[in-house]
Amino acid sequence: MAARVLVTGGAGFIGSNLVLRLLERGHRVRVLDNFATGSRANLAGVEPDVEILEGDLRSLDQVQAAVRGVEVVFHVGALPSVPRSVRNPLTTNSVNLDGTLNVLLAARDGGVGRVVFASSSSVYGNHGPLPRVESLRPDPISPYAVSKLAAESYCVSFARAYALETVCLRYFNVYGPNQSAESEYAAVVPRFMAAASEGRPVTIFGDGSQTRDFTYVADVVDATILAAEHRGETPIVLNAAAGRSISVAALADAVGVALGVTVEREHLPARTDEVRHSHADVSLAERLLGFSPRVSIERGLELAVEALAARGALAARVG
Repeated sequence: MAARVLVTGGAGFIGSNLVLRLLERGHRVRVLDNFATGSRANLAGVEPDVEILEGDLRSLDQVQAAVRGVEVVFHVGALPSVPRSVRNPLTTNSVNLDGTLNVLLAARDGGVGRVVFASSSSVYGNHGPLPRVESLRPDPISPYAVSKLAAESYCVSFARAYALETVCLRYFNVYGPNQSAESEYAAVVPRFMAAASEGRPVTIFGDGSQTRDFTYVADVVDATILAAEHRGETPIVLNAAAGRSISVAALADAVGVALGVTVEREHLPARTDEVRHSHADVSLAERLLGFSPRVSIERGLELAVEALAARGALAARVG
């Protein structure tokens, strides 16, 4: 059944991919974004079909206006990046934690049926065995991770105190179309692709043996929509990931294969705020939501290359 929904951060990487899928499914979509890290270009071609509100999560008044009349809130908006949070923890906390509290207050008071919150695998830190299961004790090692874990706790508490349905999804290293390589805080996949396509070495912090559960954005979008449709008991906290991991060094090789180039490497000292290994157990999401990741890392990188090339974001020497 078509619904009126709000996507916070809907002009960002994951948010814009979610918006496109929601439109395909016939939903009426409103976006709240301050365009600090998102871009209107990510919604090119569908802007006439989307109600776009330019506003900030830190303003309760603006969030209340965005929530008015919607049935489901997909709270994807955030200030991303672990390194950014280490440099500026105050702003990260304000956007990610205060912003989430504003979303929950507005949803509670606005009669919203459900909030789906985009959390992060960073909450696990380096604690516990692999793969990471939701019952593990969180061990955040960066301000970004702390902000996401605290926001999860707010979601859980609002479900219990106010009967607002909430589902928290811990995203793992998402990549794909609309992901930018331009910021100094850009994620590793677009950074590797941009560098390799231009014949520059990719930068690896440490020896490259650290592992990540790289998850194609379409799979994360699947999990997010399933979380909104889940009719079981809430609150729940679930992993949303590919359920497999590869090393950063192996990722560099795979990016080279996807681009058809040889990838050179430049190694810098390991970062102290970095999670060493990341690998999700997605069996709980499979059981509760019917979620099943479908895109392999090889196919996902091919699709990401195609999307970047279509936007002119890769050097002409590739392709």
